[in-house]
Amino acid sequence: MTDSQKWLVFAFISGSIWLLYLLAPVLMPFAFAAMLAYLGDPLTDKLETYRLSRTKAVLVVFSAMTLVFVLVLLLLVPLLEYQIERFLSNLPAYVSWLNETVIPWTQRRFHLGIKPVNLNQIINLVKNHWEQAGGIAAALMSSVSHSGGVLAEWVMNLLLIPVVTFYLLRDWDSLIVKMHDLLPRRIAPITAKLTGEVDTVLSAFVRGQFYVMLALGCIYSIGLWMTGLDLALLIGMLAGLVSFVPYLGSIVGIVIAGIAALVQFHELIQLVPVAIVFIIGQSLEGMLLTPMLVGDKIGLHPVAVMFAVLAGGQLFGFLGVLLALPVASIGMVLLRHMHDLYRDSDFYVRQ
Repeated sequence: MTDSQKWLVFAFISGSIWLLYLLAPVLMPFAFAAMLAYLGDPLTDKLETYRLSRTKAVLVVFSAMTLVFVLVLLLLVPLLEYQIERFLSNLPAYVSWLNETVIPWTQRRFHLGIKPVNLNQIINLVKNHWEQAGGIAAALMSSVSHSGGVLAEWVMNLLLIPVVTFYLLRDWDSLIVKMHDLLPRRIAPITAKLTGEVDTVLSAFVRGQFYVMLALGCIYSIGLWMTGLDLALLIGMLAGLVSFVPYLGSIVGIVIAGIAALVQFHELIQLVPVAIVFIIGQSLEGMLLTPMLVGDKIGLHPVAVMFAVLAGGQLFGFLGVLLALPVASIGMVLLRHMHDLYRDSDFYVRQ
């Protein structure tokens, strides 16, 4: 590759990144749809082996995904709403316990000058913010009413996700073949090899880790529910969702669940069953879920995962969060390939 070609490739990559930054709000539904299509493609390929056409297989998978999404909304949203309402109704009792038990014990033990929690101040604070939020919401609705294009754009983006998901799922294999045919023949073999490695990593991370997160959310929610915790579903699902970073889900979950258990039961002994739930969940993740659903082909360090998510969110917003882990996985495959080239080069081997 000549110097001019290298500069041309560099300019193309830089321009693509800048264009991605500018079009981030528009590309968000397409990125989300591409992730859903990637999740559903293996099942679609499996159904094709049972003599179903690609379109019929896509219809079955798409209908199943839609049904699961609707059922999750119908089941989880009312339960979460009920748990939040129950927490708010018990808030005065929680504040009273903090003022009468926790704060006096902390003052005696650590000699700290902690003021009692004033429930009226909390209520006024929430009320003021709620009124402020109501004012913002009213202004926003007024703006939307004066500019129907904003609302139309939001609805169109929402409707785009299932439509784009369906067409990407239907044409996924043919798109891959056409992209491979467009590659220069001299780089097609190495590109196919790297693409296969990237697909292996992405399959393990995007598909496998997605199933691990769902499984852990269910395990934590059921376990905390068996301990009698009021906010079991809310805390369990939160811990499951952040478990894509190893140990982060269990750490976040056990801290929040421990505080919730102390506030609800007012006894330290209730921390024991909460800890047991997360120990069991972490053990199942390490010994069963991750080896079975993800495997050992990711190779991304937890710190790299956290950095990728934070950097993607900072640069491109929610689109960056969606693309952070796939891009990090691709970068890891490329770095591994560059490492092998370096170890085989004369610069490294020559004495």
